[in-house]
Amino acid sequence: MSSISLLPPEGVLNASITVPGSKSIANRALICALLADGDSQLLGLPDGDDTAVIIEVLDQMKRVTAVDGEVTISGSRDVKLPGIIDAKLAGTSSRFLTAVAALASSTSVIDGGAPLRSRPMADLHDALAALGAEVLPLGVPGHLPVSIESGGVRGGRLSIRGDISSQFISALMLIGPMFDDGLIIDVVGELVSRSYVLMTAAVMKDFGATVIVKEDEISVAPGGYAPCRFVVEPDYSSAAFPLVAVAVREGSVQVPGLSSTSLQGDAEITNLLEAMGCSVRTVAGSVEVSRGNAQLHGIDVNMADCSDLVPAMAVAMLFADSPSRITGVGFIRQKESDRLGDLADELRKVGSEIVVEEDGLLIHPLQQGRPALLETHHDHRLAMAFSLLSLAIPGVTLSEPGVVSKSWPSFFADMEPILGALSPQH
Repeated sequence: MSSISLLPPEGVLNASITVPGSKSIANRALICALLADGDSQLLGLPDGDDTAVIIEVLDQMKRVTAVDGEVTISGSRDVKLPGIIDAKLAGTSSRFLTAVAALASSTSVIDGGAPLRSRPMADLHDALAALGAEVLPLGVPGHLPVSIESGGVRGGRLSIRGDISSQFISALMLIGPMFDDGLIIDVVGELVSRSYVLMTAAVMKDFGATVIVKEDEISVAPGGYAPCRFVVEPDYSSAAFPLVAVAVREGSVQVPGLSSTSLQGDAEITNLLEAMGCSVRTVAGSVEVSRGNAQLHGIDVNMADCSDLVPAMAVAMLFADSPSRITGVGFIRQKESDRLGDLADELRKVGSEIVVEEDGLLIHPLQQGRPALLETHHDHRLAMAFSLLSLAIPGVTLSEPGVVSKSWPSFFADMEPILGALSPQH
């Protein structure tokens, strides 16, 4: 379907929404399991496009079996990836697999769809080349497609900017245990999305690696990975969307299984909503966010460590009684979309007043919403965030809603208690 109209049921929200496993955790665990010596069992894997790309590669290598939701990965230090890997639109997967390809004696070509080809990869490619890998651009340098093979790859020490995508740093960390000398990464400047780097370290430690993350240095000891049984926790990045619904319309929403001690930086969503005036509590293993008819308040917040929450929080901030400012997220211009410019352009269509600043957004309260067709810009998180506007603005239509398949293919079906049934447009 090319576009949909959303017609949520009227009245106060009262819903319990189950969300997929964390794709960020899952993708890191899959790479560790691939490189471990022996069989690992993974439970709770999500079925989004990003994870599917890595599973497809493992399937081509005959390294994966699945029985009743439990996925077994047969790992080995001896890596030989497929000759051609189509990462489609999966940025995280493409970067992690590019790093793994640098360990292999064979040559792999990493490619993807046009939006992924446009995303920058130069810092990762340069770092792998500095470690001795043979990196050959097959199109625009610093972008996909790229040919990778081990060459004389080795560990040691390298420097990388901290204000680029943390996925580059995580990709390098993940292959660090495979080097005889380990790997030391000097982080130049401020490390953005630090929570994702800490997540990478935590998953690696579950697979037996030794990792130390300091302010400006990350040390990965040699020794490889040990297989293990690993459970992927529910995804806070996805949970943000049903929880933020309470900021748009009063009521209560629960998400089962979320941990208050999560590895995920996006667990910050509960603190952000609480700061705006929502009530948050843990009930029988579920996180519950609720709001009566109390007015929400604008907040000024640096979201560098939880930048994937920006689209959802931008929608929440439209319904506050005073302006809000998001800072520290200039780097999200190069996500699946320009998550500052594209987000602001679309929200202006429904009547919002938003100023795009150098490293974030200034968001004024929405005075009078109006119906609009909103473009999703190949970005799953924009599509999910825009869907919430329908709770307050009749006549909101989304183009290309299928982009949600990247992280939550069943988003609209699972969110039906909040968003109602879809009405396809032609």
